[in-house]
Amino acid sequence: MTFFFYICGKHAKTIMEKLKNLRKQRGFTQEYMSRIISTDTSNYSRKENGDVKIYDEEWEKLATALGVEVEEIKEEKPSNVVNFNDTSTNSGAFLNNYYNIPDYILDNQQNYINLLKEQIEVLKEENKKLKEQ
Repeated sequence: MTFFFYICGKHAKTIMEKLKNLRKQRGFTQEYMSRIISTDTSNYSRKENGDVKIYDEEWEKLATALGVEVEEIKEEKPSNVVNFNDTSTNSGAFLNNYYNIPDYILDNQQNYINLLKEQIEVLKEENKKLKEQ
């Protein structure tokens, strides 16, 4: 089973709050916004909540509809949304699952990775010494 990971940014909620607030200020519904980016309301809702990625061309369409520059609503910072693309299916289709990962879990995993890297270096040194004997 093969997985590809896509990690977005910590500020996703702030970005999505900007998008949601602007939409509401303009008096637009999620249904209206979903039509602008050619998707269904349910998918737009997931995008607005930060559960699904909003692509660059969608940001442009949304910004135009809201009467703002893309930079005002979109920030290029990563979030804790992880997309697991399962390519093991025989049908050739991708199964996309999105998960919000809390910071403390990501930090814990990074610490564990660093520990494993240190252990690998120690084992390499031990292996080198054993080969020299």
